[in-house]
Amino acid sequence: MSSVKKRPVVLDPADRQELVRITTTGVHPASMIRRARVLLALDTSMGPEDLKEVIAARLEVSGETLRLVAKRFADTGGDVWATVGRKQRAFPPVASPVTGEVEARLIALACSAAPAGHARWSLRLLEKHVALAEDIPDLDHSTIGRVLKKRNFALT
Repeated sequence: MSSVKKRPVVLDPADRQELVRITTTGVHPASMIRRARVLLALDTSMGPEDLKEVIAARLEVSGETLRLVAKRFADTGGDVWATVGRKQRAFPPVASPVTGEVEARLIALACSAAPAGHARWSLRLLEKHVALAEDIPDLDHSTIGRVLKKRNFALT
């Protein structure tokens, strides 16, 4: 007895052959192989479909995994490679506030004489002075430490 599916997966023979190749050769990431096996199991073009619970038990995945793979297949318009492949990042990573100019200003500040009442610069003292400077963005003391370490600068 077949289950009524919201998003039926229908594969053409070329796509089916590619998915079989992905699952039988061991040169692909495990997540890609798992999604390819799910697509092959959900394929309705080869005959009657099994129940989702039977497929999930056979492939040792959850019912939610079956639902998500079928949803992704439908969302990509039936594109097999977009379904089994890694999803591309929607947004680029956050740009670092430390540019070459900021780094130069920070090193120049660390090379200058320590303020009155202090024998030497500390990371927290540098953090306070960077916050007071208008042309340098506010940086955390750990970020300041990474910048100085990258340039082999020792606060002595």
